Amino acid sequence: MIKKTPRGISRPGLGVTATLALALTLTACGGSGGDPGESAEQDTLAAGETLTITTFGEFGYDALIEEWNAEHPDVQVEQTKVSLWDDWKNELNTNLQANAGLPDIVAIEGDFMPAIVAAPDRWVDLSDEDVEGRWLEFKQEAATAADGQMLGYPTDAGPEAFCYRADLFEEAGLPSDREEVAKLMTTWDDYYALGEQFTDASDAAWYDSSGSIAQAMLNQVPNPFEKEDGTIDVENEGLQEVWATVTANAETLSTRNKQWNPDWEAAFKKDGFATIPCPGWMRSNIRDNQGKLQDGVVWDIADVFPGGGGNWGGSFLAVPKTSTHQGPAQEFLEWLTAPEQQLRVFAELGNFPSQVEALESPELQGTTDEYFNDAPVGEIYINRAEAIDVQPFQGPLYSDILGKFQAAVDRVDEGSATPDESWKTFLADVDSLQ
Repeated sequence: MIKKTPRGISRPGLGVTATLALALTLTACGGSGGDPGESAEQDTLAAGETLTITTFGEFGYDALIEEWNAEHPDVQVEQTKVSLWDDWKNELNTNLQANAGLPDIVAIEGDFMPAIVAAPDRWVDLSDEDVEGRWLEFKQEAATAADGQMLGYPTDAGPEAFCYRADLFEEAGLPSDREEVAKLMTTWDDYYALGEQFTDASDAAWYDSSGSIAQAMLNQVPNPFEKEDGTIDVENEGLQEVWATVTANAETLSTRNKQWNPDWEAAFKKDGFATIPCPGWMRSNIRDNQGKLQDGVVWDIADVFPGGGGNWGGSFLAVPKTSTHQGPAQEFLEWLTAPEQQLRVFAELGNFPSQVEALESPELQGTTDEYFNDAPVGEIYINRAEAIDVQPFQGPLYSDILGKFQAAVDRVDEGSATPDESWKTFLADVDSLQ
């Protein structure tokens, strides 16, 4: 049973070092923008003003915003899209430091939300009895400050399944039926052993990138980078196991491509690999990179994730206190992230709803995906959401450390450094963050 969450969730302490580091980051160069904690709240839009929102990647909001604007002539919304989160993150940090230049509504990648929660004075408390209990527990908790303020509305969740090339499985002499495939990869040991069987019989790699497998495994580690008090600890057993496993298999099972780069994108069309960790939103990336399915190419989805469950991704929408339209912004967000709208985004893009009511919808439960061999994606991702029993602790430096860790994995994957060399660089990079 998926739990609803009441308001007023408490979070673990952030740790003096991490909190102080974040505070210094956000206040340096911030004098010209005024008091970071001072609210610019205004409940109406003047003639000619618009409600501004900046997103990254593709949130699937174009049609929804068009519908809202048609029905709300006095509250017109203008969306700006940034292609990549890393680019928007850099711009967001610059604007936060200046305490100026922010839109009314800010899209936040999930791994960066701890930094937002660590500096609550900069953000509007979006708690409202009208949305009380709306969110999946781990999603609301990630956006809730120690004093109970809810600083962002979750747009989606990322329960993970595995997408795979059924035709390549068959060519390698492996079962291709999604139920049979699920039985073959219930643990990570099973998954890697199956990969060895596959690569012995195929010219394709087993998975798309060591970086994506590392991320998938990290999503099951309770404290990958930090202890509960926020103290950085990157030499813990869980992280060491992920590192050792991923780097040991890079040469034999990976495409050795960095995720999201052109070679990674091209590998889809070249029959370059057989499996990929697959939160709901990954389906749109597969469709975009694979393109129209050619004769014999069959993508499918197995209702399984090695080791149980995991969540990868899920973003948030927050309102900075510099916004002069905080009331209209919250009203728009309550509508935009309502179950009905989240279900529409899921149908179009695959971004999985973050709300309990949406997950209980017969519409979601009955959704299939023709591109993925008519897989019952609604049922699969509901099952995967219910299987999530670990949510990694994320302190305010989580996003930065994760970036350093992924860079370390990429160095090994591309062959520019040995595992030992890359690990030493990673430790030095982490030290530079403290």
